[in-house]
Parts: sequence; C-alpha cells; structure tokens
Amino acid sequence: MTQNDRTTPPPSLRHLAGALLEIFQSRLELIGIELTQEKERLVGVAFLGLAAMLFGVLALMSLTALMIVVFWDTYRLPAISGIVIVYCLLAGWCATRARDILREAPLPFEATLTEFKNDRNALRAD
Repeated sequence: MTQNDRTTPPPSLRHLAGALLEIFQSRLELIGIELTQEKERLVGVAFLGLAAMLFGVLALMSLTALMIVVFWDTYRLPAISGIVIVYCLLAGWCATRARDILREAPLPFEATLTEFKNDRNALRAD
C-alpha cells in the first residue's frame, strides 16, 4: 500500500459524502428561497398595514371633529365620551386580533424542516 492509498477514501464513501453535500446544499437553497418569500410577504403586509393605519387615523380624526362640531351645543361631553369609548373598544379588538394572527402563524421554514425530517428518516432506513 502506498501513502496515497491510505489517504484517499474508498469510492463508496466519497459517493456518500457527495450525496450528503448535495442534500445539504439543496436544503440551504430551500431555506434561502423561503427566507426571500417571507421577507417579501412581510414588507408588503407592513406597507399595506401602515397605509391603512394612516388613512384610518385621518378618517377617525375627521369623524371625531365632525361629531364634536355636531353635538357641541347640546351633548358635548357625552359625544366626546362616546367617541373615546368606541376608540378604546376598537383598539382592544385590533390588539386581540393581532395577537391571534401571530399565534396562528405557520412555523417559519416549515418546508425546510419537513425535508430535513424526511432526509433523516431516509438515512435511518438505509
């Protein structure tokens, strides 16, 4: 046996190592794709959410001013109190809904994790 024969792994081991590296590379590519998709989704949702909040605040300010002007001479304090109560209820509903959405969100990188589990199961079966 020469020095070169002892340091070169057998062909089957090289083939296995190559296959494992290919699997690992494809999983990394899948993580990258999922990360890009998640980023694009979050940026789009954030922009739409900010725009909705801006227009919602403008509408609420206009409605508040209108209600105060309409009821200024007769029911000024009840009108302002009613508006405050409605705003508080809406804020509570929005906070509860946002919490529920975050709790029900899918697990990040779910497809990648599934593929890693499939790979592990396939390697154990062999």
